[in-house]
Amino acid sequence: MIVDKVLDAKGLACPMPIVKTKKAINELESGQVLEVHSTDKGAKNDLTAWAKSSGHELLKHEEENNVLKFWLKKG
Repeated sequence: MIVDKVLDAKGLACPMPIVKTKKAINELESGQVLEVHSTDKGAKNDLTAWAKSSGHELLKHEEENNVLKFWLKKG
């Protein structure tokens, strides 16, 4: 998967991962992919719901060494 931008939101608590994700995805063109790294366990539900409500696509997510990783495609 080609990633256009990586956002490090590790160590940030809700709602900061979403706030930072929103800002980062606004800097991308439609169809580009943003990779988000977060340690906030609530980010999974938050980012899934946010992507759906804002017209972006959550391509996949995984957890690696207590870091949640998300790949979002800008709508």
